[in-house]
Amino acid sequence: MEVQAYLRDHDIAVQTVVVSGDRAAIEEMVALSGQSKAPTLDWDGEVLADFGVDELVPFLQGRL
Repeated sequence: MEVQAYLRDHDIAVQTVVVSGDRAAIEEMVALSGQSKAPTLDWDGEVLADFGVDELVPFLQGRL
């Protein structure tokens, strides 16, 4: 979980929802992002889906 390690190492608090095996959580993620791949991040209504650290870093710029 490279993304989780990055967030933890940079003291960025997030709420983690494990969608594996949770049909309601999967449906909420698909409704939010339009796809079924994790991780999916909702940052005040801006969604980043199916990403790694390389996509996360530029997404977070200006948001912290």
